[in-house]
Amino acid sequence: MVAPPSRTRDADERSGGSRPIVGVQGLGFVGAAMAIAIARARRPDGTPRFDVVGIELPTPDGQAKVDALNAGRLPMAVSDVQLAEALAEAHSVGNLTATADDSVLAGASVAVVDVPVDLISDRGVPAAEFSMLQAAARTLGRRMRPGSLVVVESTVPPGTTERVVAPELSRALTRRGLPGDAVLLAHSFERVMPGEQYLSSLVSYWRCYAGTTPAAADACERFLSQVIDVDTYPLTRLQSTTASETAKVLENSYRATTIALMQEWGHLAETVGVDLFEVVEAIRRRPTHSNMRVPGFGVGGYCLTKDPLFGEVASRQLFGNADLAFPVSRQAVAVNRDMPIGSLDKLEEMLGGSLAARSILLMGVSYRPGVADTRHSASATFVRAALRRGAHVRCHDPLVARWPELDMEVETELPRPVGVDAVVFAVANGGYAALDVAAWLGDERPAILDANAVLSAAQRADLRTRGFRVTSVGRGEGL
Repeated sequence: MVAPPSRTRDADERSGGSRPIVGVQGLGFVGAAMAIAIARARRPDGTPRFDVVGIELPTPDGQAKVDALNAGRLPMAVSDVQLAEALAEAHSVGNLTATADDSVLAGASVAVVDVPVDLISDRGVPAAEFSMLQAAARTLGRRMRPGSLVVVESTVPPGTTERVVAPELSRALTRRGLPGDAVLLAHSFERVMPGEQYLSSLVSYWRCYAGTTPAAADACERFLSQVIDVDTYPLTRLQSTTASETAKVLENSYRATTIALMQEWGHLAETVGVDLFEVVEAIRRRPTHSNMRVPGFGVGGYCLTKDPLFGEVASRQLFGNADLAFPVSRQAVAVNRDMPIGSLDKLEEMLGGSLAARSILLMGVSYRPGVADTRHSASATFVRAALRRGAHVRCHDPLVARWPELDMEVETELPRPVGVDAVVFAVANGGYAALDVAAWLGDERPAILDANAVLSAAQRADLRTRGFRVTSVGRGEGL
């Protein structure tokens, strides 16, 4: 089913055709929020700068996202009130619509590409799956008018914009009888943080960008400057789109590597009776170490689980160099992938050495607080392993009613913990930090594992006073 093109024409009529049209390809967790952020941009007189059209594939999932945005609803559950309010305003004004008909791109001055590049395994070697991005580029080449701007926002292996997107775009333009460089091409990665600061992370944060030509970079700068608070958060222009792509991948690789480092120190803290969170807070007082990470339940989501491998992928797949090794990046991904198993092992020890027929209540299944994104979540690794060890697992998350990756229902209301052998706090969702855990558990006495610093010191102390056994990842017993 295709959304009627009249939705976009109506927006043009309301604006008198005076507002440039921006198309956003892909309405996932980044694209949908970015479309709202662009629709939120205002001229000095308070009127919208753009009419925004989100474009999705004509699939059931794509159409569901289109229908949600056209009804003024977020296509994903989030905790950011500002994002919901911005969508409501855009829906009221009429400058944000969505469709599965890519012909609307013919009227766009700018297209923002938020199409994923997945990591796959090619005979055990990491590789990038470019087919969706290539198809998106061909669509843009068929539809975009000469002089328009394409901004690749997707996180991609370095070299992708110049070596994958540009050739596809050029060939499609040439088939129309246009010069292969008739459309300006740039890259600017997002630093979106889904959760309570979802919208702010898009419009009130620093951005890097680059163009395949100086003219493309200039056009990208003009566009971003109308959407982002560049007075407070100035833009950084890099020398090439490959440099911009490298910045995003290296940034995430650094973050993933430092998270992995903290796991071995967390194990030491548990062994010698130290609270590593207290230690890290003391170290963070040194300005050079203010962003030091802490141990936790695991790393999930679409970025940190794959991006550290994109350097190796780029070297081999795009630049033909299979000799460069990335052992630290590979090891970081492996350590982070297996992190939830450490929590499961700890829980098994708490329950006497076996999980067979034990009932576990897992609190939090999304990959981070404040968003219903379960892609590559650490909770999935935990649940699969627990089931293999014979445990029964129930899950609670206020934002996730259905867990597609595990094909299971999730309780969104605080569940009754009757007959539960263990409660694992994995993600700080649902007001867990304010929960009177002892009152909620009542007469039940399950083992409690705080796997991700979800509970406060006061909560942990209260539970121990009431006779509960509470163990924490990254803290010695009794801390």
